[in-house]
Amino acid sequence: MLRQGRVSSAQQRACETLLPQYGVAFSETRLDLARCFGRAAPKILEIGFGMGETTAAIAAAQPENDYLGIEVHTPGVGNLLKLIDAGALTNVRIIQHDAVEVLRHMIAPQSLDGIHIFFPDPWPKKRHHKRRLIQPLLVDTLTEKLKPGGYLHAATDWHEYAEQILAVLSASPALQNTAAGYAPRPAYRPQTKFEARGLRLGHGVWDIVFRRR
Repeated sequence: MLRQGRVSSAQQRACETLLPQYGVAFSETRLDLARCFGRAAPKILEIGFGMGETTAAIAAAQPENDYLGIEVHTPGVGNLLKLIDAGALTNVRIIQHDAVEVLRHMIAPQSLDGIHIFFPDPWPKKRHHKRRLIQPLLVDTLTEKLKPGGYLHAATDWHEYAEQILAVLSASPALQNTAAGYAPRPAYRPQTKFEARGLRLGHGVWDIVFRRR
Protein backbone atom coordinates (compact mmCIF):
# COMPACT_ATOMS: atom_id res chain seq x y z
CA MET A 1 0.00 0.00 0.00
CA LEU A 2 1.16 3.54 -0.71
CA ARG A 3 1.97 5.28 2.55
CA GLN A 4 1.22 8.99 2.40
CA GLY A 5 2.25 10.21 5.85
CA ARG A 6 2.72 13.91 6.55
CA VAL A 7 3.78 15.61 3.33
CA SER A 8 5.28 19.08 3.54
CA SER A 9 4.38 21.72 0.96
CA ALA A 10 7.94 21.56 -0.45
CA GLN A 11 7.76 17.77 -0.76
CA GLN A 12 4.37 18.02 -2.46
CA ARG A 13 5.70 20.61 -4.92
CA ALA A 14 8.67 18.35 -5.67
CA CYS A 15 6.35 15.43 -6.41
CA GLU A 16 4.22 17.56 -8.69
CA THR A 17 7.05 19.23 -10.61
CA LEU A 18 9.95 16.75 -10.49
CA LEU A 19 8.37 13.29 -10.40
CA PRO A 20 7.43 13.53 -14.11
CA GLN A 21 11.14 14.04 -14.85
CA TYR A 22 12.78 11.61 -12.42
CA GLY A 23 9.96 9.20 -11.71
CA VAL A 24 9.20 5.92 -13.48
CA ALA A 25 5.57 4.85 -13.57
CA PHE A 26 4.79 1.33 -12.47
CA SER A 27 3.99 -0.99 -15.34
CA GLU A 28 3.51 -4.72 -15.74
CA THR A 29 6.13 -4.72 -18.50
CA ARG A 30 9.93 -4.99 -18.33
CA LEU A 31 11.78 -1.73 -17.77
CA ASP A 32 14.60 -0.93 -20.21
CA LEU A 33 17.12 0.36 -17.69
CA ALA A 34 19.58 1.70 -20.27
CA ARG A 35 16.81 3.68 -21.94
CA CYS A 36 15.47 4.83 -18.57
CA PHE A 37 18.79 6.48 -17.69
CA GLY A 38 19.86 7.25 -21.22
CA ARG A 39 23.13 5.39 -21.03
CA ALA A 40 24.85 2.07 -20.44
CA ALA A 41 26.24 2.06 -16.88
CA PRO A 42 26.14 -0.16 -13.77
CA LYS A 43 22.62 -0.25 -12.37
CA ILE A 44 21.97 -0.35 -8.60
CA LEU A 45 18.50 -0.91 -7.14
CA GLU A 46 17.59 0.44 -3.70
CA ILE A 47 14.53 -0.86 -1.90
CA GLY A 48 13.04 1.52 0.67
CA PHE A 49 15.21 4.63 0.53
CA GLY A 50 13.38 6.43 3.34
CA MET A 51 13.96 10.19 3.12
CA GLY A 52 16.59 9.69 0.44
CA GLU A 53 19.63 11.34 2.04
CA THR A 54 21.79 8.23 1.70
CA THR A 55 20.62 7.59 -1.85
CA ALA A 56 21.47 11.13 -2.94
CA ALA A 57 24.86 11.04 -1.21
CA ILE A 58 25.83 7.73 -2.84
CA ALA A 59 24.63 8.87 -6.28
CA ALA A 60 26.59 12.13 -5.99
CA ALA A 61 29.76 10.29 -4.95
CA GLN A 62 29.37 7.55 -7.60
CA PRO A 63 28.33 9.37 -10.80
CA GLU A 64 29.52 6.43 -12.89
CA ASN A 65 26.61 4.32 -11.53
CA ASP A 66 22.86 4.66 -12.02
CA TYR A 67 20.51 4.27 -9.03
CA LEU A 68 16.87 3.18 -9.17
CA GLY A 69 15.08 3.75 -5.87
CA ILE A 70 11.80 2.16 -4.83
CA GLU A 71 9.79 3.78 -2.03
CA VAL A 72 6.08 3.97 -1.16
CA HIS A 73 6.36 6.77 1.41
CA THR A 74 5.35 10.04 -0.28
CA PRO A 75 7.34 12.39 2.01
CA GLY A 76 10.46 10.36 1.28
CA VAL A 77 9.84 10.47 -2.45
CA GLY A 78 9.36 14.24 -2.29
CA ASN A 79 12.48 14.72 -0.19
CA LEU A 80 14.67 12.67 -2.51
CA LEU A 81 13.32 14.61 -5.49
CA LYS A 82 14.37 17.83 -3.75
CA LEU A 83 17.85 16.41 -3.18
CA ILE A 84 18.12 15.27 -6.80
CA ASP A 85 17.20 18.76 -7.96
CA ALA A 86 19.51 20.53 -5.51
CA GLY A 87 22.44 18.29 -6.43
CA ALA A 88 21.70 18.30 -10.16
CA LEU A 89 21.86 14.50 -10.06
CA THR A 90 21.23 12.81 -13.37
CA ASN A 91 21.79 9.22 -12.22
CA VAL A 92 18.77 8.67 -9.96
CA ARG A 93 15.26 7.50 -10.87
CA ILE A 94 12.34 6.72 -8.55
CA ILE A 95 9.48 4.23 -8.65
CA GLN A 96 6.77 4.90 -6.07
CA HIS A 97 5.21 1.47 -5.83
CA ASP A 98 5.37 -1.82 -3.95
CA ALA A 99 8.85 -3.30 -4.35
CA VAL A 100 7.68 -6.90 -4.75
CA GLU A 101 5.46 -5.97 -7.69
CA VAL A 102 8.21 -3.85 -9.26
CA LEU A 103 10.62 -6.77 -9.01
CA ARG A 104 8.11 -9.23 -10.39
CA HIS A 105 7.05 -7.19 -13.41
CA MET A 106 9.63 -4.51 -14.21
CA ILE A 107 13.12 -5.80 -13.43
CA ALA A 108 14.59 -8.28 -15.88
CA PRO A 109 16.69 -11.26 -14.73
CA GLN A 110 20.42 -10.57 -14.46
CA SER A 111 19.95 -6.84 -15.10
CA LEU A 112 21.29 -5.40 -11.84
CA ASP A 113 24.87 -4.85 -10.67
CA GLY A 114 23.84 -4.29 -7.06
CA ILE A 115 20.93 -4.07 -4.62
CA HIS A 116 20.80 -1.91 -1.48
CA ILE A 117 18.42 -2.51 1.43
CA PHE A 118 19.41 -0.13 4.20
CA PHE A 119 17.68 -0.21 7.59
CA PRO A 120 14.45 -1.98 6.59
CA ASP A 121 11.65 -1.99 9.14
CA PRO A 122 12.77 -4.55 11.77
CA TRP A 123 9.26 -5.41 12.97
CA PRO A 124 10.75 -6.19 16.39
CA LYS A 125 7.78 -8.04 17.90
CA LYS A 126 8.08 -11.76 17.29
CA ARG A 127 4.50 -12.07 16.02
CA HIS A 128 5.36 -9.50 13.32
CA HIS A 129 8.57 -11.15 12.07
CA LYS A 130 6.65 -12.57 9.10
CA ARG A 131 6.23 -8.99 7.85
CA ARG A 132 9.97 -8.45 7.56
CA LEU A 133 11.13 -7.68 4.05
CA ILE A 134 14.13 -9.97 3.85
CA GLN A 135 12.71 -13.49 3.61
CA PRO A 136 13.85 -16.51 1.56
CA LEU A 137 11.33 -16.02 -1.26
CA LEU A 138 12.30 -12.39 -1.76
CA VAL A 139 16.00 -13.22 -1.62
CA ASP A 140 15.46 -15.79 -4.38
CA THR A 141 13.82 -13.07 -6.48
CA LEU A 142 16.56 -10.55 -5.75
CA THR A 143 19.25 -13.05 -6.62
CA GLU A 144 17.56 -13.76 -9.96
CA LYS A 145 17.74 -10.05 -10.81
CA LEU A 146 21.47 -9.78 -10.10
CA LYS A 147 24.12 -10.31 -12.72
CA PRO A 148 26.77 -12.92 -11.83
CA GLY A 149 29.14 -11.10 -9.50
CA GLY A 150 26.48 -8.56 -8.57
CA TYR A 151 26.09 -7.74 -4.88
CA LEU A 152 23.28 -7.60 -2.33
CA HIS A 153 23.99 -5.23 0.57
CA ALA A 154 21.72 -5.03 3.60
CA ALA A 155 22.27 -3.00 6.75
CA THR A 156 20.35 -2.94 10.03
CA ASP A 157 20.71 -1.65 13.57
CA TRP A 158 18.72 -4.56 15.04
CA HIS A 159 21.09 -7.40 15.90
CA GLU A 160 18.40 -10.07 15.91
CA TYR A 161 17.31 -8.98 12.44
CA ALA A 162 20.95 -8.93 11.32
CA GLU A 163 21.24 -12.55 12.44
CA GLN A 164 18.14 -13.46 10.45
CA ILE A 165 19.38 -11.64 7.33
CA LEU A 166 22.77 -13.32 7.58
CA ALA A 167 21.13 -16.73 7.97
CA VAL A 168 18.72 -16.22 5.06
CA LEU A 169 21.42 -15.02 2.67
CA SER A 170 23.82 -17.75 3.78
CA ALA A 171 21.18 -20.36 2.97
CA SER A 172 21.00 -19.30 -0.67
CA PRO A 173 23.23 -21.51 -2.83
CA ALA A 174 23.46 -18.75 -5.43
CA LEU A 175 25.00 -16.22 -3.03
CA GLN A 176 28.42 -16.02 -1.41
CA ASN A 177 29.34 -13.91 1.60
CA THR A 178 32.02 -11.29 0.98
CA ALA A 179 33.13 -11.48 4.62
CA ALA A 180 33.46 -13.99 7.43
CA GLY A 181 30.07 -13.07 8.86
CA TYR A 182 29.24 -9.37 8.97
CA ALA A 183 31.08 -7.02 6.64
CA PRO A 184 32.76 -3.73 7.52
CA ARG A 185 30.69 -0.76 6.36
CA PRO A 186 31.62 -0.24 2.68
CA ALA A 187 33.05 3.20 1.95
CA TYR A 188 30.18 3.96 -0.45
CA ARG A 189 27.56 3.74 2.32
CA PRO A 190 27.67 7.01 4.25
CA GLN A 191 27.02 6.98 7.96
CA THR A 192 23.70 8.64 8.74
CA LYS A 193 23.21 11.09 11.63
CA PHE A 194 20.84 8.60 13.24
CA GLU A 195 23.41 5.84 12.88
CA ALA A 196 26.23 7.98 14.31
CA ARG A 197 24.07 8.89 17.29
CA GLY A 198 23.23 5.24 17.89
CA LEU A 199 26.89 4.23 17.76
CA ARG A 200 27.74 6.91 20.33
CA LEU A 201 25.07 5.40 22.57
CA GLY A 202 26.58 1.95 22.13
CA HIS A 203 24.08 0.63 19.60
CA GLY A 204 25.42 -1.60 16.87
CA VAL A 205 25.00 -1.46 13.11
CA TRP A 206 25.54 -4.56 10.96
CA ASP A 207 26.29 -4.63 7.24
CA ILE A 208 25.76 -7.85 5.32
CA VAL A 209 27.19 -8.01 1.79
CA PHE A 210 26.81 -11.06 -0.46
CA ARG A 211 27.61 -11.59 -4.15
CA ARG A 212 25.87 -13.70 -6.72
CA ARG A 213 28.01 -16.65 -7.74
